[in-house]
Amino acid sequence: MTSLNGYARLFHSKHDLNIEGCKAISAANYRVNDQIRAREVRLINDNNENIGVVSLRTALEMAEAKNLDLVEVSPNAEPPVCRIMDFGKFQYEKRRREREAKKQQKVIEIKEIQLRPKTDQHHLGFKVQNARDWIRQGMKVRVRARFRGRERDYPDIALQRMLEIAAELKDVAFVEQQPTMEGNTMLMVLAPAADKKK
Repeated sequence: MTSLNGYARLFHSKHDLNIEGCKAISAANYRVNDQIRAREVRLINDNNENIGVVSLRTALEMAEAKNLDLVEVSPNAEPPVCRIMDFGKFQYEKRRREREAKKQQKVIEIKEIQLRPKTDQHHLGFKVQNARDWIRQGMKVRVRARFRGRERDYPDIALQRMLEIAAELKDVAFVEQQPTMEGNTMLMVLAPAADKKK
């Protein structure tokens, strides 16, 4: 069987097969029709009925008789499992489901405020207000304290500042990642309190 049904004809070109160094579209996913190499296959027909083990030739003839494709859906089984289906329609539906799933995914944006152990209360107030606004918009906030020179000997000062920030924002956020030292930096992550309730 050399021809594919419906949308699958779009994939059955030299750009989709292993010709001139091109990788087959089914090489990463599925082998279709003449690409299947097994002598025998466990066949499932287009009504989702298990036909049993048949020769590859018989399976191809059955698919061709229905003007559909033979698709290897489980190549590691012994013998491989093949299904009679409209491969083009299957690929289209799969891409549509992937697009829908991508739309459903919620992208969490992480904003960051930076401070130093010597940051005064006035400037810290602005940073905390920014963090509050971002958290209310559903974003996470990374609090980063940078140490220079001898400041590294007094990490407890930065830790105290971070705990103060967490306390000030506890009505809208919770500490997702406790303050930890990474080189010359102390990091803490705050997440919207609504996330904790889910």
